[in-house]
Amino acid sequence: MKYTGSCHCGSVTFEFEEHEIKSGLRCNCSICQKKGALMSAFTVPPEAMNIKAAEGVLATYSFGSGTAKHHFCNRCGIYPFHQTLRKPGHYRVNLGCLDGIDTTKLPFDVFDGASV
Repeated sequence: MKYTGSCHCGSVTFEFEEHEIKSGLRCNCSICQKKGALMSAFTVPPEAMNIKAAEGVLATYSFGSGTAKHHFCNRCGIYPFHQTLRKPGHYRVNLGCLDGIDTTKLPFDVFDGASV
C-alpha cells in the first residue's frame, strides 16, 4: 500500500509503501515519553522514504549518541518521523501524521527504549 502523510501545516510531506498498517509502537525512552506519538512498528529504508519539505523547515533534534535523528517541522512543531537508533538511517513514522489512519483504533506494543 502507498501511504502519504504530512506535518500539521503541510510544509513537510512524505510517502512510502508498506503492508497494511494494523498496529503501532510506543517507546518509553525520554523523548518518546514526552512526544507521546504512536509510531510505526516497522521501519522504512531511506531509499523508500520520499520526503518533501519547504526549504529550511525540516529541523532535527538529536541527543545521547546522536545516532537517532528526530525530525520535526519548525513551523508547526509536529514530529512526522525519525531515524532510528537501532537501525541507523531507517525511519519510523508518526502514524498520526498519515492520511486515513485513525491511531485511536490501533493496538500497539511498547518498546523499552529507556533501557537501551
